[in-house]
Amino acid sequence: MAGKIVADQLEHSTAGSVDTQFVVEGSCKSWINVKGTGTAGSNMIRDSFNISSDTDNGTGNYTFAFSSNMNNDDYAASSSVGGSTDAGSFYPAGICNRTTSNYEMDIENNSGTQTDPGIGDATIFGDLA
Repeated sequence: MAGKIVADQLEHSTAGSVDTQFVVEGSCKSWINVKGTGTAGSNMIRDSFNISSDTDNGTGNYTFAFSSNMNNDDYAASSSVGGSTDAGSFYPAGICNRTTSNYEMDIENNSGTQTDPGIGDATIFGDLA
């Protein structure tokens, strides 16, 4: 049986309460953990939430599609990448070309050349459609 809970506030027995608006607005709407040595569509995504597909656009550039679209393209995005060959190195990664249905992740090495990461992560915060 499907149901619906309607509440303006959640209260814990000993830890206080929070308005449900903070839960809805403050929850991560999508996240992904990828390995740059994988093949898009099969073994590149290690784990994810609200991601339906991935596309390898070339070295250091990937597109990730949402399972449930965002309300607009003004969502907040954050990414981090660990280097694939330099132990402990981290490369700049950027989220770009945002749409309501997908976004791109660009990764460069310390020399400014696009590169595939060892491990990459991205998180998205905003409103779902």
